[in-house]
Amino acid sequence: MEKQLDYDSVSNKLSQHGIVVDGAEVHGILCGMLCGGMSLTDQKWLSALSDTIHQGENFNDATTHLLNTLFNQTCQQLLEPEFALQLMLPDDQAPINDRGEALINWVHGFMLGFGLHQQDLMQCSADVKEALEDFGDIARMEEPMDADEESERALFEVMEYVKISAILCFSELGQSLLDDQQDKPSVH
Repeated sequence: MEKQLDYDSVSNKLSQHGIVVDGAEVHGILCGMLCGGMSLTDQKWLSALSDTIHQGENFNDATTHLLNTLFNQTCQQLLEPEFALQLMLPDDQAPINDRGEALINWVHGFMLGFGLHQQDLMQCSADVKEALEDFGDIARMEEPMDADEESERALFEVMEYVKISAILCFSELGQSLLDDQQDKPSVH
């Protein structure tokens, strides 16, 4: 069982390879694509990611491996029941504004990835539309937060909301993933 990737290791590895987005945004993009209805077996996500975060250039092997691991980890979390999805954010010890900024990056990424796969929002339920509107508001949050309990609580609530909303989008739009898993024997 590979160790779960975390925000710092992914962000550091990306920046070592000259990629200027953090782990939160990359994870957000992957979640957005999956929650927007991209098939789990669709290999196009890598080129979509290269277009969005790497000027369309191919990733080197180390980055490709990292992104594949992250993609598989994300798929696994989305397919598990009981809200297993973990947003890739700095840990609780990090300064609150770093976590807040990473959450905003995650939401930006999610909306970007979601938009790549779900052009037709008219077909989405009111709940999904509302969640995406809220994501738009979250993505525009700018004011720095105070490092106090109230802000911690507020940030935690927003993080939980984002996570549950992503899972909501996935359960509505991403369930086709399960269908294509059952049709084909899995290749290992």
